[in-house]
Amino acid sequence: MTAKTATLYRMILPDHTCPFGVRAKALLDAAGYTVDDRILTSRRDVDAFEAEHGVDTTPQVFIDGKRIGGSDELEAWLAR
Repeated sequence: MTAKTATLYRMILPDHTCPFGVRAKALLDAAGYTVDDRILTSRRDVDAFEAEHGVDTTPQVFIDGKRIGGSDELEAWLAR
């Protein structure tokens, strides 16, 4: 059986931990994924990530090199 892996980009700033990133991590863990947890620790990092990937929000989940989206999209993707 092939290991299930996902890459999660989420925001944890000194004064704010994104609850959607926490939720996405929990969903992946519950689904049995090994998570490459990429923490964005500054507003500049978040802005650069969003610009690079053409997205407006974090978290963003990638599975098998494909962008799934944020926590709501991940939940729907896992439910299918």
